[in-house]
Amino acid sequence: SARPIGMLVPPNWIGLTAFGLLGLITPGFWLLGLGAEMGYLYMMTSSPRFRRYVDATSQASTQQQWQQKLAMLLAQLNHQERQQYEALEARCRTILSQQIDDPASAAQGQGLSRLLWIYLRLLLTRQSIKHIVSEAQSARPGNSLEGRIASLQKQLENQSLGDDLRKSLTGQVEILQQRLEGQEQGRQKLTFLDCELTRIEEQVELIREQAALSADPQSVSQRIDQVAASLGGTTQWIREQQ
Repeated sequence: SARPIGMLVPPNWIGLTAFGLLGLITPGFWLLGLGAEMGYLYMMTSSPRFRRYVDATSQASTQQQWQQKLAMLLAQLNHQERQQYEALEARCRTILSQQIDDPASAAQGQGLSRLLWIYLRLLLTRQSIKHIVSEAQSARPGNSLEGRIASLQKQLENQSLGDDLRKSLTGQVEILQQRLEGQEQGRQKLTFLDCELTRIEEQVELIREQAALSADPQSVSQRIDQVAASLGGTTQWIREQQ
């Protein structure tokens, strides 16, 4: 279906249609058309120029899909965390601008894109957990989980309670304790997320300094790969949280 720029109908389809119509008059044209089609396909697929065109088209489509997905995720961030991401992205661009004419810059760009992707997913995970924890912390002091548990436990001290009521109150206490434990886990996860985000920021800053001082771009590329590999456990942790 390939066609030159400005041509509305692919030439291959014009040829197939022509041989198809001629074959209605003389069936031998169908055999000629089959041979011509095979020759055309062989010529196109063996053409380095055409193969480069196909690769470039495929990469452009993949890049467009990636940008759409990235934009969708960035739209989920609040203003503050969006600024955090953009600040790290700007530092990554600084690294690439220092070695823009070097062949290793393409590999460096891919490595830094992986770091930015992990950073973005950490930001999204932190935002989700922070939302849950902040809702719990915004409860009125008289209506906190700890206060409700204490109130229920005080009721359970009453020896005159019926079995059904005692069972219901005990169930409430267990549920509230589970919620309390979950919120404590959420706060611990937030601490971990803050540490991981800071670690990536510091790693990128270190890479930026090394790129400015190093005369060997290959060593910078290796450093980026090492950092990305060291975050494998973080990536697995994010998947588990999701």
